[in-house]
This record gives sequence, C-alpha cells and structure tokens, in this order.
Amino acid sequence: MPEMQFKVEWPDSEQEIYYSPSLVIKDYFSLMTDYSVDEFLERSRSALTIASDRVRAKYGFPCGRALGELRRIEGACDRCSDRANGTVRIIQFIE
Repeated sequence: MPEMQFKVEWPDSEQEIYYSPSLVIKDYFSLMTDYSVDEFLERSRSALTIASDRVRAKYGFPCGRALGELRRIEGACDRCSDRANGTVRIIQFIE
C-alpha cells in the first residue's frame, strides 16, 4: 500500500506532520487550502478511517498507526484556543 505523510499548519502557526497508510488523504484535502478546525477534524476522521479500513481489507487488521494519528489530531483540535475562528492549512504532501 502506498503510504504518505501530510504536513499541516495549526492556527497558532505550529506545524505538524501526520501519517496515513493510504493516499486517500489527497481525496479529502488540497494543498495550501485552509479548513476550519472542525472541518479538518471531520475530514481527517473520514480519511484516516478509510485508510485504516483499507489496511484491514488487505491484511486482516486495522492500521493502529492511522488510528493513533487520528487521536493526535483530535487532541490537537481540542487544544486549539481559537477553535471557532482558527484554520488549519495543508502545506505539504510527502510520499
């Protein structure tokens, strides 16, 4: 399975890299596009769940790393001080 990473910039300008076991991330995000924190979270949930399910279909078990990345994203969203007005920008896809 092709894996990838995606780099995001949070509302406080902190940058973070996340992992996906699938290129499905590109179906949910566009480079240099801003998403509200809540929209970023929902898109991440959808994409990383699909990615994990693809691993399950191929290997018989879900991708723990993808689900762990989703937990990291959820935690980061919870910590956003300006969640209502802040945006998350996708700044790089790394294949």
